[in-house]
Amino acid sequence: MSQSPDARSLMSASSQLNLVEVDSIDDKEFDIPQVDTPPTLESILSELEDEDEPFVLEDTCVVNTDNMDAHSCDTSSLASSDSGDPAYLKRKRRTVDLNATVHGSVLRHSLLKGISAQIVSAADKVDAGLPTAITVSGVIVVGTSHGLALVFETNQALRLCLGTKTTGAEFGAVSALSINHDCSRLLCGFAKGQITMWDLANGKLLRTITDAHPPGTAVLHVKFTDDPTLAVCNDSGGSVFELAFRRVMGMRSCDSRCLFSGSKGEVCCVEPLRAPPDFRDHPITHYSLLAMASLTKILVIGLKPTLKVWMTFPYSKSDPSSVPQLSWQFVPVQKAVNPILAFCKGDTVHFLLVKKEETGTIHVIKQRQLHLSCDIISLSWINSRTLVLVDSHEKLQVVDRPSQDVLETLDLEQVQLVYNSRHFKSLATGGNVSQALALVGEKACYQSVSSYAGQIIYLGTKSAHIMALRNWRERIDCFLKQEHFVEALSLAWSFHEGTAKAVVGLYGDPLKRKAVVSDKMVEILFQFAEFALKKCPEQGKIQVMEQHFQDVVPVLVDYSLLLQRADLLFNQLYSRLMENMVAKGVFLESLESYIIADRLGHMTTPIMRDLLAHYHGNGLLDSLERCIVHLDVTSLDIHQVVQVCWENQLYDAMIYVFNSGMNDYITPMEKLFAVIGPTLREGRSLTDEDVVMGNKLLVYISCCLAGRAYPRGNIPEDLVVQVKHQVFEFLIRLHSADSSEEEEVFPFIHTLLHFDTREFLNVLAMTFEDFKNDKQALEYQQRIVDILLQVMVDNPDFTPSQVGGLFTFLARQLAKPDNTLFVNRKLFDQVLEFLCCPDDDSRHTERQQVLLELLQVGGVVQFNEGRLLTLAEKAKFYQICEFLYEKKHLYDRIIDCYLKDPLRKLEIFCYIDSLLSMPGYSSEEKQTVKNKVLQNIQELVTLDPSKSADLVVFHFTEEVQQIISELQDDQLLFRFLSCLLEPRESYSDSILPLERDLHELLLDLLCRFSPHQLLSFLHTSQHYRLEEAIQVTEKYRCNEARAFLLEKKGDVQGAFVVLLETLKDKLCLLTAESDGGQDGGHDGGQDGGQDGGQDGGQDGGHDGGQDGGQDGGHDGGQDGGQDEEESTLTRVKDSLNDILAFCHRSCQNLSQEQRESLWFPLLDTMMASQKQVKGLKAKRISEVLKELTMKVLNCMSSFISLPAIIQQILQDPVYGKGKLAEIQGLILGMLDTFNYEQTLLETTTSLLNHDLHWSLAHLRAAVTRGVHPRQDYCNICLQHYKRRQDSAEEIIVFSCGHLYHLQCLQQKDCGWGAASEVQQWWRCYKCSFSHGGMGGASTKPTRGRCTSLAQTHVTTVHHDTGAAAHRKKVFVETTLDLQQEQSWDQIRCLYRGPSRLSILSELSHCHSNEKTGFLIPAQPGTESFQLKLSPPPLLEE
Repeated sequence: MSQSPDARSLMSASSQLNLVEVDSIDDKEFDIPQVDTPPTLESILSELEDEDEPFVLEDTCVVNTDNMDAHSCDTSSLASSDSGDPAYLKRKRRTVDLNATVHGSVLRHSLLKGISAQIVSAADKVDAGLPTAITVSGVIVVGTSHGLALVFETNQALRLCLGTKTTGAEFGAVSALSINHDCSRLLCGFAKGQITMWDLANGKLLRTITDAHPPGTAVLHVKFTDDPTLAVCNDSGGSVFELAFRRVMGMRSCDSRCLFSGSKGEVCCVEPLRAPPDFRDHPITHYSLLAMASLTKILVIGLKPTLKVWMTFPYSKSDPSSVPQLSWQFVPVQKAVNPILAFCKGDTVHFLLVKKEETGTIHVIKQRQLHLSCDIISLSWINSRTLVLVDSHEKLQVVDRPSQDVLETLDLEQVQLVYNSRHFKSLATGGNVSQALALVGEKACYQSVSSYAGQIIYLGTKSAHIMALRNWRERIDCFLKQEHFVEALSLAWSFHEGTAKAVVGLYGDPLKRKAVVSDKMVEILFQFAEFALKKCPEQGKIQVMEQHFQDVVPVLVDYSLLLQRADLLFNQLYSRLMENMVAKGVFLESLESYIIADRLGHMTTPIMRDLLAHYHGNGLLDSLERCIVHLDVTSLDIHQVVQVCWENQLYDAMIYVFNSGMNDYITPMEKLFAVIGPTLREGRSLTDEDVVMGNKLLVYISCCLAGRAYPRGNIPEDLVVQVKHQVFEFLIRLHSADSSEEEEVFPFIHTLLHFDTREFLNVLAMTFEDFKNDKQALEYQQRIVDILLQVMVDNPDFTPSQVGGLFTFLARQLAKPDNTLFVNRKLFDQVLEFLCCPDDDSRHTERQQVLLELLQVGGVVQFNEGRLLTLAEKAKFYQICEFLYEKKHLYDRIIDCYLKDPLRKLEIFCYIDSLLSMPGYSSEEKQTVKNKVLQNIQELVTLDPSKSADLVVFHFTEEVQQIISELQDDQLLFRFLSCLLEPRESYSDSILPLERDLHELLLDLLCRFSPHQLLSFLHTSQHYRLEEAIQVTEKYRCNEARAFLLEKKGDVQGAFVVLLETLKDKLCLLTAESDGGQDGGHDGGQDGGQDGGQDGGQDGGHDGGQDGGQDGGHDGGQDGGQDEEESTLTRVKDSLNDILAFCHRSCQNLSQEQRESLWFPLLDTMMASQKQVKGLKAKRISEVLKELTMKVLNCMSSFISLPAIIQQILQDPVYGKGKLAEIQGLILGMLDTFNYEQTLLETTTSLLNHDLHWSLAHLRAAVTRGVHPRQDYCNICLQHYKRRQDSAEEIIVFSCGHLYHLQCLQQKDCGWGAASEVQQWWRCYKCSFSHGGMGGASTKPTRGRCTSLAQTHVTTVHHDTGAAAHRKKVFVETTLDLQQEQSWDQIRCLYRGPSRLSILSELSHCHSNEKTGFLIPAQPGTESFQLKLSPPPLLEE
């Protein structure tokens, strides 16, 4: 039988670990603290499992690794030095992202056709049943539901069929399989609990074990350990047993030992640590470790040398239906190989590194965990770095453990995975398992997955499938088959760089690996180029073809350069792409970004020639210039390049070619001077291109003098000094090469000075910094300075700023300690005269600034200060004067400088404040400044009153009176005082002298200049005297302020008179307006008509004028009158509101007569004003006044009774004579109010009566409830309540049922209240004193059951007649006890808030100030509280 590819892959699989990648693993780990005495297995089994609060190992190294790639390639951008030109960026699009992660197809999924066919055939032909379990080692064994085990060779041929249908009927389905490490023995576990051992060499049954575990439970797992005589099994009862195989005298036996009882927590997964062949001698194997997963925790135990528990680890919270998974793998970590246990339950995989310490103990270290968003049902290692997981949706995921990346996801739905639910539910033995285990069994597929030697086999209902990692070539070829060349190259590059995951088939040292991958990548590049040319659309738009090649060519260039194969790029690939013109153009343009990034320095001459021609032909001149300055000059045709650059003004490229190609640094300067020189000489304005050129020239000169190459790099060290001298020689030339007769001397220095003096001098200043021991350079320095002086001094072409800049530059050079320059001192005096020329007003600020800079340099610049000061004052250089005065400490003079300088006037306040506040000045200097300020205070206040006031508050509090006397202008004084006396948060403690006088002065000024601010000032200020303030306000007729002051004084009547007078004035105005409305409209019409007539006459002649006059008159009269009337009405309303508020405030403390003296005059005033309204608008104004009168009446009704108001109205002579029609509305409104209030009162009374009746009825029921005594004897004297038949005796019965004689209670002092009082309270002696002992008499009632609900005094009367004595119980008195009060409280609590009864009670006590209820707070005035009720507004139709 020929071997299929699947079989070959199985046979060739090696169990060796690939240890090449040991160094690249970087796990974050930490140690779990060791315990001195590990717990015994018995102690763990006896622990109660608390699922609610599991103990979780602290893991400080758990990090979020969702987006983390531990092996990502850190590669800088290829276009890192692009120019940033937007068009350039749009054109060049990066198509290769080296950080993009491409994994490709990682797993090879194959169907084992031979085994699948045999499984189906066996089920159909020999009734073997469906497959139930699979295991793989040197052979593949499949168990069936009818108890058979089919053994297949690695070539998928069936070797053995173990078992018979008879035994199958007896034992049930095969539920577990295991092969030992040398592939000689097979263990089969069955659904009904039996275990059989078979010899795989001859198919002989060696053992049938029926008593290894409790009967009636299915075998879930049976596993060989590394010791062939030792195995473990796990049954559906959740117990784990050790099976020890013995052979004595030819007799085979099996000893069983319980390792874990299912009664302590059911185990559903076991996994012994089995070492691959290479690690059989690993020290950890001597312990025969076994991992067990129960429903709540993981245990790792050692079976040898003695049974010992090494670790327990509880799960975190998870779904109870999640299946626990365990899997061991030997992994290289930190240069040592140790086993790692991967386990999970739910969506988180934990990793535990297990290693043996030198002391002989096992140390468990928790590793970084892996979080996935799925419920895992199968977990297998496929190699030491890669896990394969299956989730509950049968999606297979390949995960790289170090980086935690999911490399690939496959769908296993077609496999139709076999689940072990029947065995977990133990259906073959009657289903006697716990619900928790049955729930887990729903998703259990332990026996359907088996991994061996880097391959995993999955068992389906009709097939078997094998998964193995593809080698690196296969993974690349998968992309190539799909024509995904970019992804194939990206994956290949990750193999080349060592950043790929799950790599198989790359061996040897890194250099050999790279060489192998590089060859493969070259092959792909050629395929990609051929594919692109073949697939290029032959016809259509040029843009489509360009787009096609832009997706291909940059990728080819990128990877060729990454592989450092420029020869491949420029020879084979370019020669192939040249066949297509579009491809050639895209290729040449794509080179730009690599040239600029200095990844492509040297190119062949043909390519360079094509590049130049293409860029020049397509107008890509900026790109061409950028490329030239980054290329090796030796690859350029210098003549051709210089010609192209000069023709297209590519000066950077031209400079670069001259410098690098010919070591010529002067010719470019000559060419640049030739461009800008004539324009500057002729005095024409420079264009933008010329300015760029000039700046380029300055930078170029600066670079040459500093030893740097332009535009990038450095000048060769052996040429630095020579270039510097050449440049100086060039600059100091007397004439240029092609000079004309008109050319001035030193043309180059002239040109630079005219272009930008300051920048040229800066270039020289930077250059002079480097001159130390170079004598030649120092000579050049002196020569240049002499030329500068010769050119600029006494030359009218240069501005003062330029000349000043030169001398500032010279002053700075001369001030250096190692200065060797010589400059004639007289020149500085000439410059001073030039700058301070008083006749020249042009550039005043500029000249002053230049001179100031010159002075600030100091050092050798020593001017005659007296002369300088005279010149500066003449030229009005106040900053210069300030500079000189500062040196002489004449600070008072500086104030004059500020006052005279129009640009800096406002800065004077900050200067004075800082000078008087800072500690560096003497008291004499500060005093002179103070005197100067006082002399100029009028000017300062005029400049800024607010800042002047701040200065006075902080520094001149003593001189306030003097300052005020200085200020002659009252308006100015008013502004100053307003700022001075406004409240300041930062200086609240300052007290000005004569503050009261100042406030009264300000009050006077406010009355004159700003009456509207008067009230707010009176409210905030506390520093004026009332009498004086009243006189001032009376003097200026400020009535509102005067009324406020009179009210504050306590003169209510006086304040009211003032306010009433104001109201009368405004009402007179209103009535006058209504009376004169007709006249006003007439006048307005006349004026408007006149204006309109004039305008109309001018515009449109007589007719237009007439119409305009009519319209203008009508509108002007109407609008003007209406606005004025509205403003007068508003003033009347405001005045009335003020007087009403005043009356409200004042009436609280007045008698009825005093109240009437306020309200009645107000009412009379309002009613009198109504009678005076006449004219056109009488109706509207009359309505407004009626509304206001009603408002007054409503407010009055709170303080004055309605009959008194009506009587007052009827006393009016007009109404007293029977003309009641006018006040009919008024009286009807009052009657409506009365009716409304009467209805409201009746409703309220009815509700309260209902409440009262209901409450009293309940209270009566509670009080009159009968009391039943428990015994018929007194609880104190213990005698019958009727002790003596011949005497009447009072008894008291309490609600608790205890009965007492009155005398007994009196003797025990169980009452409170005076004995003489009619009402006396009692408490139950037994209840009161049973807990606290015999206490003394209480003087105050306490709540509790010791007081009675109804203390009933019962008197027994006996007659002397000798007749049969009959008792008579007389109810002497019934009172409310504390418990009855509680009942009353409960009744009240039925209502939210206070009851209506209590509200009524409260209102009835409002006139007395004895107590304050819960309606009205305890404030003055509550005794006159009145309900103010108004009817709803009437809507007039």
